[in-house]
Amino acid sequence: MSSFFDTKIEYLRGMGPQKAALFNKELNIFTYGELLQYYPFRYEDRTKFYKIIELNEDLENVQVIAKIRKVETIGDARRKRLIAYIYDETGEMELTWFKGIQWVVKKLLIGPAFVFYGKPNKYGRKFSIAHPEMEPLSQVQEEKSFFQPVYSTTEKLRAKYLDSKGISRIMEGLVQVAYPQIQETLPMEIIQRFSLISKQIALKQIHFPENPEILQKARFRLKFEEFFFVQLRLLKLKLTRTEKSKGQILNQTELLTKFYKEHLPFELTEAQKRVVREAFGDMKSGKQMNRLIQGDVGSGKTMVAFICILIAVSSGAQTCLMAPTEILANQHHEGLKEYADLMGLRIALLTGSTKKSTRKIIHEMLLSGDLHIIIGTHALLEDIVQFKNLGLAIVDEQHRFGVAQRAKLWAKNEQYFPHVLVMTATPIPRTLAMTLYGDLDISVIDEMPKGRKPIQTVHRYDKDRLKVFGFIRKQILEGRQVYVVYPLIEESETLDLKNLMDGYESICRAFPEFPISIVHGNMKAMDKDFEMQRFVKGETKIMVATTVIEVGVNVPNASVMIVENAERFGLSQLHQLRGRVGRGADQSYCILMTKYELSKDSRIRLQTMVRTNNGFEIADVDLKLRGPGDLMGTQQSGVADLLIADLSKDAPILTMARDAAQLLLQEDPELSQPQNTMVLRQIKNQKKHAINWSRIS
Repeated sequence: MSSFFDTKIEYLRGMGPQKAALFNKELNIFTYGELLQYYPFRYEDRTKFYKIIELNEDLENVQVIAKIRKVETIGDARRKRLIAYIYDETGEMELTWFKGIQWVVKKLLIGPAFVFYGKPNKYGRKFSIAHPEMEPLSQVQEEKSFFQPVYSTTEKLRAKYLDSKGISRIMEGLVQVAYPQIQETLPMEIIQRFSLISKQIALKQIHFPENPEILQKARFRLKFEEFFFVQLRLLKLKLTRTEKSKGQILNQTELLTKFYKEHLPFELTEAQKRVVREAFGDMKSGKQMNRLIQGDVGSGKTMVAFICILIAVSSGAQTCLMAPTEILANQHHEGLKEYADLMGLRIALLTGSTKKSTRKIIHEMLLSGDLHIIIGTHALLEDIVQFKNLGLAIVDEQHRFGVAQRAKLWAKNEQYFPHVLVMTATPIPRTLAMTLYGDLDISVIDEMPKGRKPIQTVHRYDKDRLKVFGFIRKQILEGRQVYVVYPLIEESETLDLKNLMDGYESICRAFPEFPISIVHGNMKAMDKDFEMQRFVKGETKIMVATTVIEVGVNVPNASVMIVENAERFGLSQLHQLRGRVGRGADQSYCILMTKYELSKDSRIRLQTMVRTNNGFEIADVDLKLRGPGDLMGTQQSGVADLLIADLSKDAPILTMARDAAQLLLQEDPELSQPQNTMVLRQIKNQKKHAINWSRIS
């Protein structure tokens, strides 16, 4: 069913094929619906007029009613400028133009009053506005004094007079013809409960607001709706999956009780206990668990995973843990083998490096059910890897594994979908997690184990390098090890390598008495592993590396992390790097080295790192600085898809919208009740368009 909002924009009055082609190419806008949702990014207050005497430099843009006293052109042909001297009853000021002089001068008539608009700056004792907008007062009618929308535009659009004002004129025509066609998309009950204005009024007021209050309401309504439909889609996916995906009932705890009584190495934190309860609730529910465990590096996610493994094995099921790299898989295997041996459980490691003869034995033991726990990399996804009864699959570092790979794990058990536990050490702000992983249940481990000393972080400039070297020497002589990390600048591998090698040489010169390892992306995997292992064993004291050490390696004796050119790293990257130290009992340090000149954003990043060790706080600052699309590194649909809502600023609205969507689906999972027809209609219309169901179609 084609609707009014699918009409091509070239049919709009004042548009025509040429302008429409520009809108298609420059803004990716093709239909009435898409154009109507091209929202202004700010508004200019055209309701107030200033007297010249009231001007000050702190004001943004101002409107002044004044007459022209004199016009003159100053300067030679190359540096010409046009000046108009204007006055009102309170004083005088100047207007200047550097471009388009012949065109402007024709409009500057002495005598009639004009409305001038622009940013006032003070030169000497007089105020001046450069390149003001101007209109004869006679043409500025009463209704023109409102909040004027400002739209993003491009050079090519400007060249065809489609600046913000040009777009605004076209939008005026569109809003007029579209207004009667706009239908309500939310049920009356939701509109009343959250005091929302109608969709019709919201769309009119977002483009041409009558006052700040109604603009606020229009924004709230459109943001709420946008979040509501994104959340509805995710919650519907989750509902379908939990209804259809039966999970094995894993409710036996004998092994767990034994472990708690005899072998638990430390008291669990309250956060760990809470997450264990949440996971156990899923595993014994008879429905498939799909849970994301978020926790900072060192918060004890692996222990929670092992406890879930014990519940699964007690209940007669097998378990697997999949990690993104061999180093990480090895580390998990080493860490968990210690506990598995104590509990009499059989555990094995399967990676690309596993010998053929060993693989054969592993495959047989998995099929017979003799192997309880298998740790591995992507190798676990191969078809040849079959289980007798896979009950629990744990995935480490979720962002490295797509949904398709998770689905391959589900296929490993024909009778039941295995329960899935996803772990990530990348703290994701709650708003982003709800939007990206809204189909997973989310558990957060938000406290650190007792006795862990917070890492001390400091910011130092290049001029302090000798002091920093002195500190490194002191730490090594006390028996510690040190990381020195250099950034990767994607554009130039050769430059990266040169920076790293220069750094390596200066470290070698500064510390001739200590053995040093070096690791970078251009090395063969075998050589990298060899260097890593030397450092892990303590044979080398300093590890000079690019960011390859970001994920995984656990060297409890490494207590100092030096980050060179720290301004080139993103916040979450800096936080991940810092998490490589602080794994032992010693006080650990992270030193961020930079040059003296830094951008405002870089300073905020470095100050945040020095101020806090809390990954979630850091992730929130990161989201504000970089925006959601960048933060995930990929343009995830449903996130980059947002037209007006902003995940970094609108968390309260998102929470309300998610609650509303949840309640609606509880009461009417199929959306078949008459009061929800508009929601169903909106979803059906949108299926053929974008994923964002709030869009008009």
